[in-house]
Amino acid sequence: MRKKITIIGAGNVGATAAHWAVSKRLGDVVLLDVVEGIPQGKALDLLQTGPVAGCPYRVSGTNDYADTAGSDVVILTAGLARKPGMSRDDLLSKNVEIVRSCAEQAARYSPEAVLIVVTNPIDAMVYTAFKVSGFPKNRVVGMAGVLDSARYRTFLAEALGVAPQDVNALVMGIHGDNMLPLVRLANVAGVPVTELLDAETLAAIVARTQKGGIEIVNHLKTGSAFYTPGLAAVEMAEAIVTDAKRVLPCAAWLEGEFGISGCFLGVPVVLGAGGVERIVEFALTEEERAALAESEAAVRRQMAATGL
Repeated sequence: MRKKITIIGAGNVGATAAHWAVSKRLGDVVLLDVVEGIPQGKALDLLQTGPVAGCPYRVSGTNDYADTAGSDVVILTAGLARKPGMSRDDLLSKNVEIVRSCAEQAARYSPEAVLIVVTNPIDAMVYTAFKVSGFPKNRVVGMAGVLDSARYRTFLAEALGVAPQDVNALVMGIHGDNMLPLVRLANVAGVPVTELLDAETLAAIVARTQKGGIEIVNHLKTGSAFYTPGLAAVEMAEAIVTDAKRVLPCAAWLEGEFGISGCFLGVPVVLGAGGVERIVEFALTEEERAALAESEAAVRRQMAATGL
């Protein structure tokens, strides 16, 4: 049976996610936006890649949530993007109402879907979607760690002069300045990066990863990253629609894992047809636990600010 992927928000991230979903041939793609004509035009453009790319699936654009009915995965990208001088937290008050409305409609028309939240600040927005959708914890997940880990792996690969796909590295915690790029577990084809790079270089890479989003915002001036965030969300969607059991870092609802409960936080999870099928828990050092606690505190402040 053909899978159906809905992407809410036809801006840069949403349209790019639609592009990646089509290129990966995941199924029929619906692009939704409140602005009339934008999703229709972008979807039609993507649909016309079919003869060249050999993609047999339908791509459609709409302003009506009824057209999204029966989706297997809903990727929520709608919201305002950061501009220079803005933190992710600055977006919270504006984006919480957007995400609330989108999640309510997504749940109404696709009650069995897995909801992937991309809108910033992600940890607060995935909490918002979880509260208003009424979905179980396994079917609401935030895209953060896949993006942050991709940045981390890229910077490590550049420093080492190796192919980025041979770098294995994990970023946990909040999608923000208090994220935790794990140095201890990062490796290149099994060789620890601590054996290949000095502590000063590694510390600089960690700091650049933590500020990876604003570095792009400062270059662009009028928006934020979209190529890698779009692909990161689609990598998660692909794991779900293909039941791949991928182990990916995502913002998941914790109930005692890593000593944390009642909070969305970036952790490694197994993603399959059921959404977050389990959390991959492992022992942290005392320093890593302290850093994760800072992430938790920052996320809880965001959660409280949503008013939910």
